[in-house]
Amino acid sequence: MSASVQSGGITRREALRRALAGIGGLAVFGARGLMGQDARATTQATQPRGAKAVIQIWMWGGPSHLDTFDPKPEAGSDYCGPLNKPIETNVPGIRICELLPLLAQHADKYAIIRSMTHGVNSHETAAYLVQTGRKPDRLVYPCVGAVVSLFKGYDRGYQACVPPYIVLTQPQGRFSEAGFLGQRYKPFATGGDPNQPRFAVEGIVAQDISDERQHRRRNLLHKLDTLGLAAPGNPHFQLLDQCEAGAYEMMFGEAGRLFDLAQEPAELRDRYGRNMFGQSCLMARRLVEAGVPYVTINYGGWDTHKRHFETMRRKLPELDAGLATLLVDLDQRGLLAHTIVWWSGEFGRTPRVQWEAPWNGGRGHWGDCFSALVAGGGFQRGKVVGASTATGEEVAERPVYPSDLIGSIYELLGIDPDGPLPNSRGLDVRLLPAPGTDAPSGGRLRELMPP
Repeated sequence: MSASVQSGGITRREALRRALAGIGGLAVFGARGLMGQDARATTQATQPRGAKAVIQIWMWGGPSHLDTFDPKPEAGSDYCGPLNKPIETNVPGIRICELLPLLAQHADKYAIIRSMTHGVNSHETAAYLVQTGRKPDRLVYPCVGAVVSLFKGYDRGYQACVPPYIVLTQPQGRFSEAGFLGQRYKPFATGGDPNQPRFAVEGIVAQDISDERQHRRRNLLHKLDTLGLAAPGNPHFQLLDQCEAGAYEMMFGEAGRLFDLAQEPAELRDRYGRNMFGQSCLMARRLVEAGVPYVTINYGGWDTHKRHFETMRRKLPELDAGLATLLVDLDQRGLLAHTIVWWSGEFGRTPRVQWEAPWNGGRGHWGDCFSALVAGGGFQRGKVVGASTATGEEVAERPVYPSDLIGSIYELLGIDPDGPLPNSRGLDVRLLPAPGTDAPSGGRLRELMPP
C-alpha cells in the first residue's frame, strides 16, 4: 500500500500513526482501570472507617462567606450589600444566604465551618494551602485527591473501569496536583460539558462522532494494519492489540455507559440543574456510586472583583440546586454515610464591599476568615463550627486551618494523617506537617467526628 495515497487530507500512514497514538493514550488509562495492573505496594495500611469516597466541590476563585454560609445583615450594607435577608434553615439557629433556599431546607445534612483561615490572599499560594495543608516549600506536595488515589487507588487493588481520581471537567491549574508523587497520581480530567446532549469525555466519548462511526474507524484501522497482519503472534503487536481492545472497551463498555447521563431520569437531571455544575454533581454521584474514591468538581466563576452581586444572583441558584440535590440524592441512595462532600474555595472575599470604580460593588480576596461546608462520611450533620467577628473579617472562635480539615478527612477515610507519605523518591515525609512546626493548627474537627 502506497504511503502517498491520501485519505481525508492526510496519508494513510499518518492516519494509522494517529489512530495507534490515540489507542496508546487510552491504553494508559484503560489498562490500569480495566485490569488494575501496575499496582505497587505501599508501606502504610489504611484502617476501615465510615468514609469510602470524597466529592470535592472546588469553588475556584474563592466564594464570599458573607454571601453563602456566614451572612452578616447586622453589619450593614457596606458588608452585606443587597443580600441582607438571610433565611432560616431546617436546623434552628442556622441562617444562610437568601439565595440558597434549597440548601436551607437540608441543613440537617451538612455542617458549616465558619472559621477557616490561613491569611493568604494569593490564588496560587492559597489554593496550594487549602488542597495540601502545607505552605509552599522546595517540595511540591500532593493534593488530597492524589493522596487518596495513593491509598485507595491502584496500589490498593482498585479495579473500577475509570481512574480513582477524576476531575470534572478541567484541572484546577494552580499547581501540579500529584506533586512529587508523579504522573501516576494526577487526576483524570474529563474535559467536555456534562450538560451537553453527549458528554464528550476525553479519550472515551468523542464529540459529534457516533458509535457507528467509531466502529467504522476501527475497521479501517484493521484494514490499514498490513504490518500487523503480516506478523501474527509478534509480542509487540499483541500488546498493541490488547491496548486497542482495552481502549474500545473503555469507549463502548462500562466506562462509556458510566458517563452517559441520558441513563438518568429527566426529572432528576432537572432537579440538579441543566447547567455544567448541576450535571457535574450528578456525574459525581454516578462516579462514587461506581466506586471512584475521589471526584473533584472544578466550579469556576467565583473570583468576583467586579459587580459581585450580579454574579451572585446568577451563580448562587446554580450552586443551590446542584449541591442540595446532590446531598439528597446521595442520602436517599445510602451513599452519604460513606461519601464525604467537601465544599470550599481557596479563600473568601473581602467582607467590606468595594463600591467604588472600577469595582462597582466587587469583593477582593480574603484569607483571614472564610467558610467551608462538609457532609457525609462520618461528619456530624446540622452543626456549625467556629465563628467570625460581627463583620466577618476575622476569626472570633475556634480557628480551623486547612491541615485541620484535611487531616479530619483523612481520618474518616481511614488514612493516618500523621503517618508517612510513601513515595518512589524515597523522601522521608509525612502526610501533614508535624505538630510544633511552623504550620499553625487549631486541631482536628473532633466536634464533627465520631469518637
